[in-house]
Amino acid sequence: MIDMEIKDNSFLRQFEVKVDGHLAKIEYSSQERKVFLTKLVIPEEITQEGFKESFIKAVLNHIQDQNLRVVPTSPHIAGFLRKNRHQYKEMLPVGIRI
Repeated sequence: MIDMEIKDNSFLRQFEVKVDGHLAKIEYSSQERKVFLTKLVIPEEITQEGFKESFIKAVLNHIQDQNLRVVPTSPHIAGFLRKNRHQYKEMLPVGIRI
């Protein structure tokens, strides 16, 4: 896993990380105790192997530390959760299946 520091930019409602001067982000909206992950944006200049998975994992761990639930509406994030179902299934709200 690539070591990165996630910034929660609540004003723009996005989780951010800078890599070599380029900003990768996951946009979100929140409602009650749920975080809806709506869009993953990774600039094409960020070419590190495994970056996307490490970034998603870091954001999910950040959300998990706050004891919040996650609803993946982005296909990339839903696919990641599908592949890592056993590790993150407790983060999904009741009734949400991926």
